[in-house]
Amino acid sequence: MKKDIRAGRFTTENSDSIVVFIIGMRINKRWAVHQWMPVFMAMPGMIKELYTHQEELGFLGTENYFGLRTTAMIQYWKSTDDLLAYAKMEKHLAAWKNFHQRAQNNDAVGIYHETYQIQAGSYESVYVNMPSYGLSQARAPIPIGKGKQTAKERLKTTNS
Repeated sequence: MKKDIRAGRFTTENSDSIVVFIIGMRINKRWAVHQWMPVFMAMPGMIKELYTHQEELGFLGTENYFGLRTTAMIQYWKSTDDLLAYAKMEKHLAAWKNFHQRAQNNDAVGIYHETYQIQAGSYESVYVNMPSYGLSQARAPIPIGKGKQTAKERLKTTNS
């Protein structure tokens, strides 16, 4: 999918609290494809579900990273309650149960996640000549103008 580059300097509004959820997997044994591939393949169905029901689930967006052994997905959520509610939904519970059954005697793959609750006004962003990316996909990008030129000003915007 081609992303158009937005020329200039942009930021995102920081007047709402958000949740940043990082989830990923690590391939511990590269040649044990039959053990780690099912774990890897569980995620696309959940991501499709999140984007299909984005508004009602409180899901804001995601970015993916693939390294040699480790993947990382950064997700943005409206609230911790929304994230925890999704964790109890059928598709996620089925994938989690399947992983635990496979992981009992399987050290070929590992998974991890981290959750960060970020209060309004305590995060900022800047994008220069970038396509819609990261937080600017989850929050509408706005041109950087007077009073938002520096990180300090952008952080101060809602803390004043």
